[in-house]
Amino acid sequence: MSDLSGKTALVTGSVQGIGLAVARSLAGAGARIAVHGLATADEAEAAVAAMREAGAPEARFFDADMRDVAAIEAMMATVADWGAADILVNNAGIQKTASLAEADAATWDAIISVNLSGVFHTMRLALPAMAERGYGRVINIASVHGLVASVNKAPYVASKFGVVGMSKVAALEYAAAGSKASGGVTVNCIAPGWTETALIAPQVEARAAEFGGDRDKAIADLLAEKQPTRRTSDPSEIGELALWLCNIKAHNLTGATIPVDGGWTAQ
Repeated sequence: MSDLSGKTALVTGSVQGIGLAVARSLAGAGARIAVHGLATADEAEAAVAAMREAGAPEARFFDADMRDVAAIEAMMATVADWGAADILVNNAGIQKTASLAEADAATWDAIISVNLSGVFHTMRLALPAMAERGYGRVINIASVHGLVASVNKAPYVASKFGVVGMSKVAALEYAAAGSKASGGVTVNCIAPGWTETALIAPQVEARAAEFGGDRDKAIADLLAEKQPTRRTSDPSEIGELALWLCNIKAHNLTGATIPVDGGWTAQ
């Protein structure tokens, strides 16, 4: 569907879950992959090996803490020297559920730093060079919670709404960069609903406690509450959508937020 030979992709939070699946899809199209995450040496090695197995001609691991601006700047400079990020996928994210009354300053600061500020810093550093080359893709993995809210998720919802709004601004600022032939520079969000990742595990476990520890019943109950299809998404499905957004033919799809939520936000 896409030939990304000669392109370099940085995918944050790509040692597991959605990020790993996205990186694998891009690797399968021939992109060089900058793998990123906070991981053990074995986890990092496994993720890099997975990229090469998927088809990446080169893969390298970066461990920048997305709460640390200096670390982000150092990573982006190293990636630029390595081959420049033609594709930037911001997937790194954290979540903690708590009511407004119970959430503390540390929770707010951590979630906003990783989920929102980290995205801002990678975009501001990557987009100018993309514009110079006439091709660039920024794909921000937002969330259904960048479009609608849920209780007990104020910091997370705020961060994801912020990512959606900031992506629209970036899309407008770089809309005229490049051309149809070169592919242009686009900035879009993907907004997953219930997806089989470690991020939803705490919510599944909490709901399972209401069903005597039955995880299947917990998932079914969560899906019935929010997701009309009553089917979870697999991370690989998000990966395939991200790959399509990298296609030159997607040059006019920018500033969009694409829900993969089984009809959640259609209600």
